[in-house]
Amino acid sequence: MTASFDPTLSSEDVLRRRASFLQRIHLDATLLILLLVLGAVGLFVLYSASGRNWDLVSKQAVSFGLGMAAMFVIAQFEPRFMARWVPLAYLVGVGLLIVVDVMGHNAMGATRWINIPGVIRFQPSEFMKIIMPATIAWYLSRRALPPSLKHTLVALSLVMIPVLLIMRQPDLGTSLLILASGAFVVFIGGLRWRWILGAVTALVPVAVGMWFFALHDYQKQRVLTFLDPESDPLGTGWNIIQSKAAIGSGGVFGKGWLLGTQSHLDFLPESHTDFIIAVLAEEFGLVGVCLLLTVYFLLIARGLVITAQAQTLFGKLLAGALTMTFFVYVFVNMGMVSGLLPVVGVPLPFISYGGTSLVTLLSGFGVLMSIHTHRKWIAQV
Repeated sequence: MTASFDPTLSSEDVLRRRASFLQRIHLDATLLILLLVLGAVGLFVLYSASGRNWDLVSKQAVSFGLGMAAMFVIAQFEPRFMARWVPLAYLVGVGLLIVVDVMGHNAMGATRWINIPGVIRFQPSEFMKIIMPATIAWYLSRRALPPSLKHTLVALSLVMIPVLLIMRQPDLGTSLLILASGAFVVFIGGLRWRWILGAVTALVPVAVGMWFFALHDYQKQRVLTFLDPESDPLGTGWNIIQSKAAIGSGGVFGKGWLLGTQSHLDFLPESHTDFIIAVLAEEFGLVGVCLLLTVYFLLIARGLVITAQAQTLFGKLLAGALTMTFFVYVFVNMGMVSGLLPVVGVPLPFISYGGTSLVTLLSGFGVLMSIHTHRKWIAQV
């Protein structure tokens, strides 16, 4: 028997009735499954990397739960609603970075946190990883594309303000990620190739200027250590040498869960944060790393599909930038841990310990879900 047709139903109502339950609550099934898998793997590896520290694992689980809640809430808002509030979010974000610069909480030689005693301690620069690409997407979506030189310079100026504030903390890794997230939006917007070639040509004098006037001594030492880790094997080169030893000793199938020696015997510093992939490689081998990379690849591929299917310019620019920034997260962390890139303090998404980072990542995927699940009913921004 065929279902009766109700002529009073609008086309929007018909589409909503045909949508699955997850679509009706604005969640993408593919992204949700992959994120849950990564969250479970992260807690599983963190238990071993932290030396069976249930306190850290439980804190990470709570952060993951908060992040999932934030993802769900953000996914309910239409992209055009987000675009309306992006300028205010940018101003608040920059204001918080100024507060960090003036009266931020200092820990381990860096001033990156705002600490409200007995309430919360958070890192405002993490939120800029979402606010930054959203701001540039909002700005360019209201201009003719490809952007003119004037609009490109304005966009890059909006990027550089928080980047310079974060470099003062100092936090080179986060500042580079935020710079990349904003630059991706400009690139996706149709940046002219002659300008790209000009920017690449300018990298050499810019790098020289940063070396002499911007980088701190410890950051310069990281670059020198990257070029020759063996020059100081018991000092600055220790992390990279031990990390590569852990990765190599895992072989094809690994030593087994909780059986890694480099981390459990405290040879590998920061084993539960930036260098956690070395723990995974030692205990689960090449097979484990390849399986993790497969999940990352599927996440990135799904993000690119959402980018291609976005029906608004704002959504397309923002989804593309968020997806490519996530790729940079994975690439930079694995590159620095394996000695292919200098150490810049970038955590491995969903695997490394870190509450603010986890909530920010899941919030970004909430934005992707919003762009995808609202695409049939929203008008052009």
